[in-house]
Amino acid sequence: MDYPQILAPVLNFLPCPTPQAWIDKARDPANLPLLLSDHMVCELKAAQTALLLVRKYVADKRGAEALLDWLRPYEDFTFRDGPEPDFIALHKQISKSVMPKTDDPWGQALIDSMVLLIKEELHHFWQVREAMLARNIPYVKITASRYAKGMLKAVRTHEPLTLIDKLICGAYIEARSCERFAALAPFLDASLQTFYLSLLRSEARHYQDYLQLAQQVSDDDITPRVKHFGEVEAALILSPDAEFRFHSGVPV
Repeated sequence: MDYPQILAPVLNFLPCPTPQAWIDKARDPANLPLLLSDHMVCELKAAQTALLLVRKYVADKRGAEALLDWLRPYEDFTFRDGPEPDFIALHKQISKSVMPKTDDPWGQALIDSMVLLIKEELHHFWQVREAMLARNIPYVKITASRYAKGMLKAVRTHEPLTLIDKLICGAYIEARSCERFAALAPFLDASLQTFYLSLLRSEARHYQDYLQLAQQVSDDDITPRVKHFGEVEAALILSPDAEFRFHSGVPV
């Protein structure tokens, strides 16, 4: 895989690189359990975000229920002390045949890209869980980072501007994940390094999908809003942060 070629547009899109202080803390083996736990939850939250977009803006009832059913076992395990599901069996249940349908070209583009994103994020979720199990790392609930909430605070409150801003936020979250996977990979053991580098292609595509959907639904050029959210994102990444998480700022 040509990692520099995949990463180049991501690094060009992001307003700043990850600070060295975050990388220094992340490469400490003592922080691996925390990072893997947070990474696993972030994959589920990414799937939830995509699901909410489909449900709110285009889904028919049957398709929305099918999407909810896909996520429920993951949510039960992660947030409600539910049993460890058979992730491989769950993954095989995901089928496009029950997906929401729409005659709207933009709506269909949203469904197609978000359903693929959900499928990939849930696959990554159990890959992270497998990595934890292989290293005898228990899953322990942790608080969320300030990052996603900090981004969403800047979202406008009337449609379609809300939707446009949420899609741009999604682009930044996916791009930052991609950049951090690449930054962290050199300091991980061989199997984890291979896994983290394998994530780059899908994360890089996800951020581009979000941007394309935002521009397609907007009557105006979204460049000023992208720049605005770049400033919000940079402030979160470059400012001191009391909590250490996958998307946290400079460790205090």
